[in-house]
Amino acid sequence: MAGLVAGKVALVTGGGSGIGRATSLIFAREGAKVVVADFVAEGGQETANLIRQAGGEAIFIHADVAKAEAVEALVKDAVAAYGRLDCAHNNAGIEGPGATTVDYPEDMWARVIAINLTGVWLCMKYEIPEMLKGGSGAIVNTASTAGLTGFPRGSAYVASKHGVVGLTRTAALEYAKSGIRVNAVCPGAIDTPMMGRITDHRPQRAARMAAAEPVGRMGQPSEIAEAVVWLCSDSASFVTGHAMAVDGAMTAQ
Repeated sequence: MAGLVAGKVALVTGGGSGIGRATSLIFAREGAKVVVADFVAEGGQETANLIRQAGGEAIFIHADVAKAEAVEALVKDAVAAYGRLDCAHNNAGIEGPGATTVDYPEDMWARVIAINLTGVWLCMKYEIPEMLKGGSGAIVNTASTAGLTGFPRGSAYVASKHGVVGLTRTAALEYAKSGIRVNAVCPGAIDTPMMGRITDHRPQRAARMAAAEPVGRMGQPSEIAEAVVWLCSDSASFVTGHAMAVDGAMTAQ
């Protein structure tokens, strides 16, 4: 049986770990050629190697999504490698420090916004023209439940993820008649390296995060990745402009 995205070319930013790695692997499982992008070369190379070891096709490209010239080169190199671009998961992001709005460091505010929000915008800025050349495409941006609600001591992260949701909806409207769909996933508490940093790798903190989920556990990266790949597939052909919560009912409370 053909995979959900058989024969397509998919680009994943932040593909070296966590949700990005899981999405890269599932894109490959479902038949796509995968361009893995990450700022951390070791992780990105490892993801590409895992895909190739499993019989898939993948390359790694080093990129800093906060820099326009790097993103432009990333998309250009992806198309040079595989001839076109069909799918993109704009996933690269950082959590930033925990601090109140008043005490939040200005330099870290700028960095979180640059990577989490400007980075998503830059990716779409250069991905969409390539998709327009092919007459179709599907983009999924990683937002967060923090893009649907607020939480204390995370002003930059929350602002960036609300921005991703708004940017997603705007781009979806702009390109709806051009064959390009743009959606976002909004993960809840997911067991990733980022979550490990947030909880400081302390079991009691992780347990509190899990307890905050109505389902009583954290999600797994693959559970987000499955949603991403489905949104990029033809099975989701009438879904665009949607911010999909994949959060164990966290935002249903």
